[in-house]
Parts: sequence; structure tokens; C-alpha cells
Amino acid sequence: MPDTIISPDNESENDLRFDRVKEAVCINAPRIYDSCSDKDCLEDLPVLLTKPGRCLIDKAVSVRLNTVNVCSVSVNLQPVPFHNGFYAVDMTFYFDIGLDAFMAPNALPMPVKGLAVFSKRAVLFGSEGSVKIYTSDCADSQGGLSDVSQNCPKAVVQVAEPVALSARLEKHRDPCLMTPYRIPESIISRYGGEFVQDGSDKDVLVSIGMFTIVQLERDVQMLIPAYDFCMPRKECTASSEDPCELFGNIDFPTSEFFPKDRPTESKRRPCGC
Repeated sequence: MPDTIISPDNESENDLRFDRVKEAVCINAPRIYDSCSDKDCLEDLPVLLTKPGRCLIDKAVSVRLNTVNVCSVSVNLQPVPFHNGFYAVDMTFYFDIGLDAFMAPNALPMPVKGLAVFSKRAVLFGSEGSVKIYTSDCADSQGGLSDVSQNCPKAVVQVAEPVALSARLEKHRDPCLMTPYRIPESIISRYGGEFVQDGSDKDVLVSIGMFTIVQLERDVQMLIPAYDFCMPRKECTASSEDPCELFGNIDFPTSEFFPKDRPTESKRRPCGC
């Protein structure tokens, strides 16, 4: 539950009006200069596999896409030449792929883990800056000197949970025809070994649905009205050690047992809201 703003007259935030503003204060906050959303259907992404995974896939007659999760996203920001204030945001998405490999039509599936990689670019307006920023947060412990931050905007990438669409087997492609990717060591270590692309008969291709929002932010100084300091009204309570007492405080989830009705035309929101 969020804290409630209390005015000097002990009024709730719903009763506050601009004529009760106590003062104008200057704050430093990130301002979003430009943003875009995207819906991508990533079709037939090759799955990178380690040697044990390759051995299972070579013996499989079919595969099923079980889970897809985002391991990490690499973001690189570069100014666009001859377009002042615009920046190219290069993003590389690393997907953790969970497969079920079937060795025979009626056999039990064997779990296989792999990695899929996808890159894309977005061009957004991030305004211009001609200063260098020095902060105490970046000061080194030896000389006390602050690191220099070039005044570029900050790129923020938000990714919703990917949708696992499909997976299929294909005859092994020539590794020279595949797009080369540099896999970070931190991701390779999660799979227990290097990814193998040679000496195999089959490849796994997966299709994934992905929703993203990309935005460029800059720290700016803003003048805002201030009512007073925020004071929490909820008291801190110690948690009980009795698990049944904790369970008793949870409301019965009635809505989970009954499917929702289809909304009527009058209740539907107009497109774009």
C-alpha cells in the first residue's frame, strides 16, 4: 500500500489543492524524450546448444518448445550521423530456451536447454547535451577522482515475458551462413560449457513472440510544487511465525474459480487507451 501524503492540516491527498502548495522545489529526475513500443514475431531463431544438448537433438525425431525466458539484454547507444539529437539503440536479446526432445513418437520427452539470440535497432530522439557530468558516486577509492560521463541519454529497454510459439527440427545449416554472435561469458557459464555448432546433423529453430518498450531518458532539473513531507501512516508490524495464522489472513480467491465474462461493447475501452 503506498504511503499517504499528509498536509499540514492533516488532510488526505484527495483534499489537497494547488492553492495549498507550501513551496516550489527543484528536483533532479529522468525525463523521457522519446519512446517506442514494438511487437515482434521472431520466426525460426536457431538455438545454440552445448555438446550434451547436441547429442540429444541429433537423436530426436521431434521437439517441443516448453519455456522461453529472457536471460539478458545488451544495449548499445550511438549518435546518428548528420541527425543531431537522434540516437541508434542497438539491442541484443538473449533467450533461455527450454525444449522437450522426443527420441520416438511415443517416448517420454528429454529436457534440453539452449540459447537463442536476436538483435534489433531503434532510432529515437534523445536531445543534445554539451556538458560532461562528474558525480561523487563514480569517484574512485584511491585518488578520489570522479569518472567522466559523456552527456548521452540513457537507453531503457523493457521486455514483457516472451511467448513460446513453436519449435521444429531442420537439417543442419552451414555455420558460415549463420549470423555470428558474441555470447558473454556470464551467459556461457550458465550452460556449463561452450556452444557447439559443428559436427551435427540437425538444428532446432524456434519462434517467439516478444513485446518491448524502448525509451531515451536524460536527467533534468524540474521545478515542482511541494505540499509537505510524505509521512507513512501504516505501522510496522512483526511477521508471525505461525504459518496457519499467516494463511488465515489471506482472502479466499473467489475470482480464480470463476472465469470472467466477455466484456460488453459498452464496457470496452476505445482503441488507443
